[in-house]
Amino acid sequence: MHADGEDEITHETTSDIPSFLLFSSDPEDENNAPAKHPSTTDHQAYYEQDDTFASDFFRCGADWSCLLPQDQDSSISTTSRNSERNLKQTNLFQMWGLKRPHLQNVPSRTPLILKKMKIGREGSPHLRNATTTTDTANRPRLCPFYKKIPGTPFTVDAFRYGRVEGCSAYFLTHFHSDHYGGLNKGWSHGPIYCTPLTARLLTMRLSVNPSFICPLELNIEHVIERVKVTLLEANHCPGAAMIHFRLSNGQSYLHTGDFRACKLVQDYPLLRNERVNVLYLDTTYCNPKYKFPSKEDVLSYVVRITQNCLKKQPKTLVVVGAYSIGKECVYLAISKALGVKIYANASRRRILQSFGWPELSDILCLNGKDTPLHVLPMSSLKFETLKDYLKTFMGQFVAVLAFRPTGWTYSETIGNQLDLIKPGSKGNVTIYGVPYSEHSSFTELREFVQCLRPEKIIPTVNVGTAANRDKMHSYFREWLKG
Repeated sequence: MHADGEDEITHETTSDIPSFLLFSSDPEDENNAPAKHPSTTDHQAYYEQDDTFASDFFRCGADWSCLLPQDQDSSISTTSRNSERNLKQTNLFQMWGLKRPHLQNVPSRTPLILKKMKIGREGSPHLRNATTTTDTANRPRLCPFYKKIPGTPFTVDAFRYGRVEGCSAYFLTHFHSDHYGGLNKGWSHGPIYCTPLTARLLTMRLSVNPSFICPLELNIEHVIERVKVTLLEANHCPGAAMIHFRLSNGQSYLHTGDFRACKLVQDYPLLRNERVNVLYLDTTYCNPKYKFPSKEDVLSYVVRITQNCLKKQPKTLVVVGAYSIGKECVYLAISKALGVKIYANASRRRILQSFGWPELSDILCLNGKDTPLHVLPMSSLKFETLKDYLKTFMGQFVAVLAFRPTGWTYSETIGNQLDLIKPGSKGNVTIYGVPYSEHSSFTELREFVQCLRPEKIIPTVNVGTAANRDKMHSYFREWLKG
């Protein structure tokens, strides 16, 4: 079963559609794509010996003192430098500002088990075997420092760690499972602050007790635990928010959650008028090879391809792949251009209707035979799957044109020249991968950082290896020079 209950289906109009098309095992966001590196460092957090994190926090992130001339660091010998470089992989605890774990009271075989463990996802066999053979098997996962807001009792997107010591308010940036993971009807660890749209999804999809949900309107300053908190539109998925914290000591923190930076976001008055001391940055695509075309350009391209295809074959079924929420603009653009309604299964319709968007709710239809525009889970965009789906509409449609809108389809060779995209075709099924992303590209991240000019940057994605962290911090330093 998918984490958000995507497989809750009623069959009033889908009895002829194969059941495998009605269940989604999709990741809910590009953050969960297979090509991504792990986005958390829970293993290093596991060894934290101290519940306080302020000192660790200020030793991490982008510290611009490293821009000082090299000769100011001459006290370190060349031999020492080379030695530290060679031992980097074995000094991860030191690099993160953590104490090395004390193993003297652990059974003698434990060091051997730890040595064999691989840094990876929690469910890896290496981790399962190790934790079941030590006395720490039942120890709760510790919340990483980068999910805590220093100087406050707040955490952001930190629900999979149970009750976080010292936390009295839990913030959720948006309704994607890699961010809300850990929330369910049994949640009782503290109040959850989020946008009203996300709040509705928490009760509808996860059955979270409404008494723990505290909706906050966008663009309004709220005072929580003597901290001024403002939620800003993140330009990601419906209900997604960036969170701005203003502490009583004047320090200002911005947590972007997942976001797509653009001129409109840069021009938010709060960000223009107030210096951000620490920026928690969505670094999903923090790699120079990602230079996405604008959302508007991709939407225009998708509409143009669809119209040309329908001119050649009017009996074409148009399919858009989507996560449980997100990518709505793609099928809305096609719907508006063609003047047709949108078909989605009952589960997705309930989600879309919960948005409270009349322009979307009014064009949803119950029967797939009433419109040539369908929305399916991203995981259904495979040739054989779509061929089987087409059979359920035999006689009405004779071909499928499908779009897979995600930043992972971006190609450096094609860049912004979208007309160079070559679709995959097999028989009467054609699939286009289009670089429509709801995360910031590398160039957009650079422009956003150079606009805000924060004192410190904490990356929140792809931080699982020292090499990734070092590379991202080198970009941050370059962006803020001068």
